[in-house]
Amino acid sequence: MPDITKLIHNYLRHDKKFPHVWCPGCGNGIVLGSLIRAIDNIGLSKDDVVLVSGIGCSGRMPVYVDFNTLHTTHGRALTFATGIKLANPKLNVIVVMGDGDATAIGGNHFIHAARRNIDLTAIIINNNIYGMTGGQYSPTTPYGKRATTAPYNNIEHSFKIAELAICAGAVFVGRGTVYHTRLLDELIEKAILKKGFGVVEIVSHCPVQYGKLNKLGTAVDMMKWQKDNAIRVEKAKKMTKDELEGKIVIGILADKELPIYQDEYEKIWEKAGAKKIAQEGK
Repeated sequence: MPDITKLIHNYLRHDKKFPHVWCPGCGNGIVLGSLIRAIDNIGLSKDDVVLVSGIGCSGRMPVYVDFNTLHTTHGRALTFATGIKLANPKLNVIVVMGDGDATAIGGNHFIHAARRNIDLTAIIINNNIYGMTGGQYSPTTPYGKRATTAPYNNIEHSFKIAELAICAGAVFVGRGTVYHTRLLDELIEKAILKKGFGVVEIVSHCPVQYGKLNKLGTAVDMMKWQKDNAIRVEKAKKMTKDELEGKIVIGILADKELPIYQDEYEKIWEKAGAKKIAQEGK
């Protein structure tokens, strides 16, 4: 394991932006730790990393790290990230979003980024609620659960984020939980190294909004639920549908190869003569 003090001083704006705004027990800090460890393990230069976010609790993450960062508008993080990657393909562009940010207002951007196979890493923290703005139900709030905008229980069925990413064409899709940190480190690392659109859905918890409304106990209780209900994908393949009911399948769910958008874009640029014109204009 890397030295924690070294990681803090190397990667966090520890003397500028702390204490953080996340509630006690929030899983976002665990996600941030996994992200930093993955980047450190790969050995990426901080100058070559761009961390992009939208709005929400997860949207504060770029504020705390010493990378190139962009805090964008709600649901539009992937569009800003696409522009960055096309302008400078050498950069490692990582996008962190919440379940509402990525799959509600940002839903179309999410599925089309996957379809295009843009070389980005999308980290989606799924805590089943809009935590920052008051506990409204999100596209991943389970059927029958409560939210401030569903006081008589949610009557909508929730998105399955990882499965949606697979169907939309993402070349790498993983799912982990904030309890299983070693697996989470590995999934984020693999997603960053993967050429093409990589997605890591992270099952997290919001003890202050979702947990209290649904009487799920403390943050520790909610993480224990993750421990007890997560099933590795290798084991899940041998289980029946009934046995998997209510469980979370974690691990690598998809890993394939497809042409990368910016490489194909470069070919079009050359065919159209735009590259030669741009070079002659310098």
